[in-house]
Amino acid sequence: MSDGRARIIRTLTAIALLALSPVATAHAETPGVTQNEITIGAIFPFSGPASPLSNIGWGLMAYVDSINDRGGINGRKITLITYDDAYSPAKALEQTREAIESDEVAFLFSPLGTPGISATIKYVNAKKVPQLFVVSGATRFANFADYPMTTTGLPSYTTEGRIYAKYITQTLPNAKIAILYQNDDLGKDFVAAFRDDLRDDFDNKVVLSSYEVTEPTIDSRVVTLKASGAGAFLVAGTPKFAAQAIRKTDEIGWKPLFLINYASSSVSATINPAGPHKAVGIVTATITKDPNDKKWADDPGMKWYRAHFEKYLSGADFGDNNYLFGTQQGQILEQVLKQCGDDLSRENIIKQARSIRGLVLPTALPGVVVSTGPDSSMAYTQLQLQRWNGSSWEQFGDVLSADPK
Repeated sequence: MSDGRARIIRTLTAIALLALSPVATAHAETPGVTQNEITIGAIFPFSGPASPLSNIGWGLMAYVDSINDRGGINGRKITLITYDDAYSPAKALEQTREAIESDEVAFLFSPLGTPGISATIKYVNAKKVPQLFVVSGATRFANFADYPMTTTGLPSYTTEGRIYAKYITQTLPNAKIAILYQNDDLGKDFVAAFRDDLRDDFDNKVVLSSYEVTEPTIDSRVVTLKASGAGAFLVAGTPKFAAQAIRKTDEIGWKPLFLINYASSSVSATINPAGPHKAVGIVTATITKDPNDKKWADDPGMKWYRAHFEKYLSGADFGDNNYLFGTQQGQILEQVLKQCGDDLSRENIIKQARSIRGLVLPTALPGVVVSTGPDSSMAYTQLQLQRWNGSSWEQFGDVLSADPK
């Protein structure tokens, strides 16, 4: 893994590039598709403030390697070209243009980061290039009327936010709520969800503080929010800032009902850097089994994942849920390509991405399935709450269904 990390700026993930025939390729009208190969682009923040999330990319790349080791899909191996946008919107647009116009990928899969997707989504849709299962829960990205070539790979932030709002008001009905949020679609969707759920009570009950991803620290914001007298605290952002908030909250002796968003819930990327003992009692929602939790030790799905991890991600941190999520992304990619058969036109690729029915992934929580349709662009519409006990996440309550609209 370390050698790969050193060279990751633009990586080809394939076992080998097969010789291309100059004649009679399948669906020659689709860039990146030949009889033997399909080329796909993926953009991740391998550097920059959200770099811990790039392990999702490594998980995806490893799973693509496993697909190629099994002979590919429908006779084609996958060449996955990955790009580093450093979590910069301008860089994301530059890399997206390179993928489509220079590298001529068939489609984009699993680009990560709300800022970068915001910067690229109109361009990609105007080019009519599928932009599949983006790693963002920004609600507007799932609007298929505006973005017919885009599907999303996370539950919507609006849905996640509403679940947190209901949980807080049921647990502490009279508490003031502090929200520290990333100042982009990610954070703003959570605020909007609380506003929608609390309605007339929002202004009286909620104290807001936003931060920019370029800020080195949010410590002073945490201190200010504590001074507001809030009894509940939600951090809606990325792992770096969630870890800072956990450390600072502990340091100043603030003991609110503490929640963090799913994207920041990785043990390796957030909890361990903050200090596991400092995070005890924190609540989040999830769609995946926790690889750190011993209760899954004999689970068939997690046994498969451990064997896969040891072969394709040897030396990496097994406890980092980002690798697991990236593996699930790879399994969704595999399902889409299987459903496409030999029709790899961009029209059929997006059609099949919106035609996944009840896909059960081995590392997803029981009851959580991947389903898309003509009226839903989201891979996941279910979540379950969980609480950090000092060594692992403990799920509680029922699997909660999201409103796909």
